[in-house]
Formats: sequence, structure tokens, C-alpha cells
Amino acid sequence: MSETAKNTPDDLHDVNAEQAAAEDIAAEANAAEHEDVVIEDPITALEAEVAELKDRLLRQAAEVENTRRRAKKDVEDAGNYAITKFARELLDVGDNLRRALDAAGDTSNADPAMKTLFEGVEMTEQTLLKALEKNGVEKLEPLGEKLDPNKHQAVFEMPNPDYPDGHVAQVMQAGYMLKGRLLRPAMVGVTKNPPAEQAPKDDTPGGNVDTSA
Repeated sequence: MSETAKNTPDDLHDVNAEQAAAEDIAAEANAAEHEDVVIEDPITALEAEVAELKDRLLRQAAEVENTRRRAKKDVEDAGNYAITKFARELLDVGDNLRRALDAAGDTSNADPAMKTLFEGVEMTEQTLLKALEKNGVEKLEPLGEKLDPNKHQAVFEMPNPDYPDGHVAQVMQAGYMLKGRLLRPAMVGVTKNPPAEQAPKDDTPGGNVDTSA
């Protein structure tokens, strides 16, 4: 009879029991190991979650602050520059008053009615300028200043020995700023002097030696 045939049902039952016991021991070990991991993981996970929530909170707080600042600036800009269109229209009125005064020229010898008219137009211009200034509109009179493309619009170039090149030699139309923002650039003529005459001969010994030979 073979060895296999000698195994009785009782022997097979014992083998199965041993296998089952070994499996239970392995399962208990795995459960214990898993239990240790479970005990450690929640702490790490909570710490990571707290750090993530803290980062989110800081980001959202910064975003809320930026939004608040932008909204505040928008409100301030709306208040400061709400009169932009109206102010530009008033500038045309001021320009016409100035043209009338310039066209009148010297009125010292004019008749009293003409002088009165001239003085009235002049007072009207001054009142308008004061009203504009009171509302944050500043007049630009850049004569003699270096050309600033952010404030001046160069219309032509002209020689003028009184000013260096690139400086405003003539103001065709005044410019204006509204609370630090350009309302209208000044239209100007810019100095461009001709090249200097040929340098005088050098009288020092050895100066201006002809080396063409």
C-alpha cells in the first residue's frame, strides 16, 4: 500500500488544522502590523491636513485683502477721475479764452469799453483756472523744461540758443494733469540748434600740424 493511501481522515484533519492555525497566526501578525500603522497614520495625516488648511487660509486671507485693496482703489479712482470728460471739455473753453486774450494784444491804448471787455475775459480765464485747480486739475507750462514724452507732445523743432537741445523752446498749447494723471499733453516746440561752428585753430606748439604730406 502506498504512503498516500496510509493517510487516514484523522491525519488529513490534523494537517488542515495546522495550516489553519498557521494562517490565523499570520493574519494576527498582519493585523497587529496594520494596527500599528493605523495608530501612526492618523497623526501624520492630521498634521498634513492642518498644514494644508493653514496654507489655504493664508492664501484666501491674502486674496481677500488684495480684493479689498483693489475695490478701495477703484472707488478712489472713480471719485478722482469721474470729472475727466467734463474737465477736458472745459479745457477747450480755457483755450478759447486764452486765444481771445492773445488776439487782443496790448490794450493799454484801447478805448475804455475794449479794456473792460479784455479785463472781463481775463478774469473769466482766471476763475476757470482756479475752479479747475480746486478740482485737482493742474496746468502744465513746460517752457525751458526738458522734453518729457509722458507730458509733452513735440510738434516741431526750432533753433533757440537760450535752451539746450531737447528742451521746450515754445509752448503752443498748455497741458493739464488731473490728480497726477495726464489729462492733456502740452503741445510744444523743441530746441534743435545747428551744429557748432568749426573749432578754432590750435595755437599751441605742434597744434594743427598738416600731416597730409
